[in-house]
Amino acid sequence: MSLSLILMLLFLFFPVLLWKIFETSKEAGWKSAIPLLNYYIWLRIINKPLWWYIFLILPFINAFMVMLMVVETLKCYKMHDLGQQALAVLVPFVFLPWLGIKKQAAYVEPENRVKIKKSPLREWVDAIIFAVIAASIIRIFMVEAYTIPTSSMEKSLLVGDFLFVSKLSYGPKVPNTPLAFPFVHHTLPLTATAKSYVEWIKLPFYRFPGLTTVKNNDVVVFNYPDGDTVALNVQNQSYYALVRDYGRYRVWNDKANFGDIVARPVDKRENYIKRCIAIPGDTLEIRDQVVYINGKAADLPDQAQFKYLVRTDGTRINPKALEKLNITEEIAMTGPNEMVLTLTNETAEKVKSFVNVKEVKKIIQPKGFWQPYIFPFDSLYPWNVDNFGPLVIPERGATVELNSSNIVLYARIIKAYELNDLEIDGNTILINGKPATSYTFKLDYYWMMGDNRHNSADSRFWGFVPNDHIVGKAVFVWLSLDGNKSLFGGKIRMNKLFRTIK
Repeated sequence: MSLSLILMLLFLFFPVLLWKIFETSKEAGWKSAIPLLNYYIWLRIINKPLWWYIFLILPFINAFMVMLMVVETLKCYKMHDLGQQALAVLVPFVFLPWLGIKKQAAYVEPENRVKIKKSPLREWVDAIIFAVIAASIIRIFMVEAYTIPTSSMEKSLLVGDFLFVSKLSYGPKVPNTPLAFPFVHHTLPLTATAKSYVEWIKLPFYRFPGLTTVKNNDVVVFNYPDGDTVALNVQNQSYYALVRDYGRYRVWNDKANFGDIVARPVDKRENYIKRCIAIPGDTLEIRDQVVYINGKAADLPDQAQFKYLVRTDGTRINPKALEKLNITEEIAMTGPNEMVLTLTNETAEKVKSFVNVKEVKKIIQPKGFWQPYIFPFDSLYPWNVDNFGPLVIPERGATVELNSSNIVLYARIIKAYELNDLEIDGNTILINGKPATSYTFKLDYYWMMGDNRHNSADSRFWGFVPNDHIVGKAVFVWLSLDGNKSLFGGKIRMNKLFRTIK
């Protein structure tokens, strides 16, 4: 039985716990076992307006409505203590039947309840709890605010952009770690490494239905796939890249430089934002920086950037001219009359028009030149940032043949994302202890790349993004701040406010 069906049945038959409470309130107990009718009767019992029923049929909001109805039910039994109400919400399967059986004599019709005067402290506590719960519902299941910390999406998104990410677009996920400090991600405020969550309760991956699916060229927020393991002193670097560069022994034992090594659940891995270049089933190839999807050249984002070698006649380019063209990436001088600039295609044409510029040429890594830090980190696949693939993006239900050559493409999927035991013994591949010559994928996968193609840690560096790592769709920038300027010196980018993300 699927998790979604189990959750639906739990919701529909939850009021059965109120069988005795129904009878005490002069309603037939059997009505608590009739789906949908039971909630209608329950609302009448606690004397709440029937428009509440609208929220009971909205996914994931209905769970919080039920909690509220449980609290209102307790008030009919003169239970106004915050601790009692919290206990009833946490263990309703025990508390509600006990209430109906043991506390019948304490029942008071809602219209006859004596209004309890709360202390100012209790008023504040109730208000804060309500605000935290309401904001958490919005943040977890609907919309969350993010800030762009790096230049991997320049010029499409700028460092200092504040944006809203819609979790309704692709369907919100149930948190893997529901017990966590509110409004923070994986680390407690005012600390560098203290976890903001506990793992006493771990929930399996489940995604509610969304408004759409991830499509090619969507700008997507997702949990960083390589972030399942983290060296706490260098959290901004891939643990697996560190191991490839320094060796596992040093990374685990050099505490001064790397710190403790910890594991993180999916929902507490770093949030990344990139453009989805390829979706499940697509064949991806990059030829001289041009991305091909299923053999057809993909549209290049309007503000995509690449590195260019710029040669001058020996005179210096006026920095004001570069600033006017909004060239924000650091200039790298490679000689007395050579520099490397990060430019859009449009800006490159404008730089060519400078009188002292002799040549503007894209820097392209040639086909066959192997960069060992590029996925899948094997010389059998001599790929680089500019020439990559072809590679088929795994799709749920699709089966791929496995052999000693291509296992490097799928090893992490099989072991880390789909949680199988994987062993490679020479030319023999063992999955869960059994020889395997093929594998059927359980999840959909995506390929993400930044629009700043030469300054983006993306799928070219760590591979596929599983569906259970997808967080939401970036939809709207509401504020944009330039960290290099003062408040009254242009810090707020007025021309970048209130823009949709394309």
